[in-house]
Amino acid sequence: MSKSPTARFSDRVENYVRYRPGYPPEVLDLLRAECGLRPSHVVADVASGTGVFTRLLLENGNSVFAVEPNAAMREMGIQQLESIGSNRLVSVAGTAEETTLQSASVDFVTAAQAAHWFDLPRARTEFVRILRPEGWCVLIWNERETTTTSFLRGYEQLLLTYGTDYKEVRHERTTAMIHEFFAPALSEERVFSLRQEFDYEGLAGRLLSSSYAPLEGHPSYAPMMQELQRIFRAHAEDGAVDFEYKTRVFYGHL
Repeated sequence: MSKSPTARFSDRVENYVRYRPGYPPEVLDLLRAECGLRPSHVVADVASGTGVFTRLLLENGNSVFAVEPNAAMREMGIQQLESIGSNRLVSVAGTAEETTLQSASVDFVTAAQAAHWFDLPRARTEFVRILRPEGWCVLIWNERETTTTSFLRGYEQLLLTYGTDYKEVRHERTTAMIHEFFAPALSEERVFSLRQEFDYEGLAGRLLSSSYAPLEGHPSYAPMMQELQRIFRAHAEDGAVDFEYKTRVFYGHL
């Protein structure tokens, strides 16, 4: 049985922190230009995880409610961010559907790499409640390329073969889901490029940071890691392979 969305990453926190990608600085440039984001704005970063996107908001000068239901991820987020504007960070044990924040208390709601886990109708209602009038909702995903290189094609096949529920949680329906989420209002979309380079240790960590990758003790773990070694040896150049992403940013009023 699959874990609930709020528990999926509890046993992957260290790998998540070390090997998941960040977000391009162009995302904040976009929000400044298109949404008028200013350091004075208060942001609810929902499903903030270990604080990857929260960090960018704090570095921009914003006060942030980091709303995260998973205790292990939430605690790691506090550790990661305590040296960056800690007086502007409030860590909140809440969900997208029940943030616990006050009504009309934030100027932006953001959710990075997370909205596909939400109960979207309930989350939308909650976001409307906590946003101030004319507030903005911003949904972000790093979507890994699957066909642009022979390595990425091999990695995608590995996930299809060994991932526990990979087919169910891929992001093919993101665009349709987002248009439905924002309706009847309209959303805008922008796409940026992002890249990570990994040696084998990093590649293994990146794989094991994914909620659908079987961990040690699962019968698929050993054959999966053997296949990962084979793919790495076949495609590495100068001891490294590249992950390529499209960072997709959807933004609009609700």
